[in-house]
Amino acid sequence: MVVKTELKNFIDVEEIQNHLENTKEPEPKKIEAIVQRSLDKNRLEPEEVATLLNASSYEAKELIFEGAKELKQRIYGNRIVLFAPLYIGNKCINDCVYCGFRSSNREVLRKTLSMNDLETEAKALVSRGHKRLILVYGEHPLYNADFIAATVRKVYSVKEGNGEIRRVNINAAPLEVDDYKKVKEAGIGTYQIFQETYHPETYKKMHPRGPKSDFLYRLYGLDRAMEAGIDDVGIGALFGLYDWKFEVMGLLYHTIHLEERFGVGPHTISFPRIEPAIGTPITEQPPYQVSDEDFKHLVAVIRLAVPYTGLILTAREPIEIRREVLKLGVSQIDAGSNIGVGAYSTEDKEAYRKSQFSLGDTRPLDVVIRELAEDGYVPSFCTACYRLGRTGEHFMEFAIPGFVKRFCQPNAILTFFEYLNDYASSETREAGLERIREEISSIDKPEIKETLLKYCERLENGERDLYF
Repeated sequence: MVVKTELKNFIDVEEIQNHLENTKEPEPKKIEAIVQRSLDKNRLEPEEVATLLNASSYEAKELIFEGAKELKQRIYGNRIVLFAPLYIGNKCINDCVYCGFRSSNREVLRKTLSMNDLETEAKALVSRGHKRLILVYGEHPLYNADFIAATVRKVYSVKEGNGEIRRVNINAAPLEVDDYKKVKEAGIGTYQIFQETYHPETYKKMHPRGPKSDFLYRLYGLDRAMEAGIDDVGIGALFGLYDWKFEVMGLLYHTIHLEERFGVGPHTISFPRIEPAIGTPITEQPPYQVSDEDFKHLVAVIRLAVPYTGLILTAREPIEIRREVLKLGVSQIDAGSNIGVGAYSTEDKEAYRKSQFSLGDTRPLDVVIRELAEDGYVPSFCTACYRLGRTGEHFMEFAIPGFVKRFCQPNAILTFFEYLNDYASSETREAGLERIREEISSIDKPEIKETLLKYCERLENGERDLYF
């Protein structure tokens, strides 16, 4: 007989509310001291994060914004990692009131990709230059661990021209430990589970039916993943369901829990805002709508709160907001995204009826890459850390002292150069090569510069997948 351990809710609502209440109207000097602690690469404590969240004056907010920009540059440099979401199926047995996939929604068209469909979709993504995907699944018995593992293997098997998918992350329902092991064996990268809202009462209202209604089971979903040996996990909250300051604190408490139990926090944090979804009225007027100004504030605070964790900014956001928020510490974005099931490989006029929500940024990948280069960023498809074992605790050993920049910048350049050779339009290639020249000229370690130039020459001559 298996005895289940009673799970403790580590999201202390009263404590969070007290922190937020007791740190109102902080002085700029206090903000400055907290920002400096973050710049020294310390994960911030709850009271410190509450203080940053309560900053209201222009001067205090500017200290936070400038600190977030500087921290991102110190740890990650100016690279931006690119990926695309690939929706495998939208069947769901949950009835989350904010989700287009919810079981009671009769307006959504249900579809699950066959393995042939999946291969076609993967080829379409590879042919545009993608190297990194996140596979997304509704919560349904069909999408079990065996099915997820099979889809991952199928995606990895796809080759098209010089291209292939080198990193498959997962956004799916929480699993049991043995099931996570099956998925890990398929070679996944990060396993991502969003708690959606960390406020228990709100969670109960938003998840009236289905397995997802169990707050604690979901909250401990990534604990089980880490017990199974998946050392890269991603957390997130859906902003707009409850007070944004509370949700940021919830993300922090989740981070602290993982650190205390496993010695390593989340690999990524996501912070999507609610966007309109077909047949889902609540998305048209979210209960706690987050303004653009507050959105920028919360992203900068998350950046400072957990210096070593990647921040993911999704294509839910409109183009101009994406440009502004990128400066505040974001390290990953999706680009060239289409979230209709099966829509990458077809001109599906009803793709929106198979989508979970609507996108704010639908620019093609090539356009996003060109604009990133013109704005001084290095687009990256790098997956070297994962294949060299620099994950989980090992990744933190590199990230916390700031060594990520030393490894990731040259690898970003190499994957960017691959893209320019194989997929870029003439305009993007021109802008990209100029960016690469500037980046290489700024490298101050002769041995890295020399090796990088040799690798670029080898890529020019037809080799692929070279990395430090």
